[in-house]
Amino acid sequence: MTAEEGMYDMEYIRVTDDNIEKEHICCAISNNKDVQVSSKKTWLKERFEDGLVFLKSVERGKCFIEYIPAENAWIPIDADNYMYIDCFWVSGSFKGHGYANDLMDECIRDAKEKGKAGLCVLSSEKKKPFLSDPGYLKYKGFEVTDRSDTGIWLMTLRWDESAELPQFKPEARHPKINEEGYVLYYSDQCPFNAKYVPILESAAADNGIKFRAIHIDTKEQAQSLPCPCTTYAFFHDGEFITNEEFSEKKFLKMALGESGRTKNEA
Repeated sequence: MTAEEGMYDMEYIRVTDDNIEKEHICCAISNNKDVQVSSKKTWLKERFEDGLVFLKSVERGKCFIEYIPAENAWIPIDADNYMYIDCFWVSGSFKGHGYANDLMDECIRDAKEKGKAGLCVLSSEKKKPFLSDPGYLKYKGFEVTDRSDTGIWLMTLRWDESAELPQFKPEARHPKINEEGYVLYYSDQCPFNAKYVPILESAAADNGIKFRAIHIDTKEQAQSLPCPCTTYAFFHDGEFITNEEFSEKKFLKMALGESGRTKNEA
């Protein structure tokens, strides 16, 4: 998928088993020896057989789309014969040059070629970190087909009008767990988790904070979770808090009060 082939003005690469070890895959992380990179690449390699596609700009940076047949998506939805977009990220210097349209249009073309009824993706009423921009999705023709109590939406672009619209599973629509303290569900789909989850575990242990991190490592686990986001889902005393990554400082401020003072600092 190159400019020479005449499809786009920019050049793109599809990451596969054959080139994943040499390709930069996402975000701002470039060192293959970094635990964040290695965990994400391992996760991707295990998903290629499930039909996952990772398409990116040849330039290094946050300019890529990752999608997979919905039946194999690590998300609690019912979306028969749809393609699910795991992650769609165009930021920084890549904005405003047509990359987003190129990547989305290729995803649509590929999904149609594979006989899918449409696309679906997580979003929200207002733009949230790690979720696709609802304004852009509406511009591309997506509509909201289900809502979670968390404010997270399931948005769909359907071209087969006979297909049922994707929906959250009931437990994802009304997230709640029966466990006190802080509970984090996470997977290696997001590379940042490999670095930051252990930091939270250590901070919680050092400060006597009740915290449990649950690593989701199978599709079946992810599809049965009681929350719309499975890459990173943070709960406190049974209530869903956020899908946004926590730094140690932010976590301690929430858990210990406005001061965020640790035991050693108190």
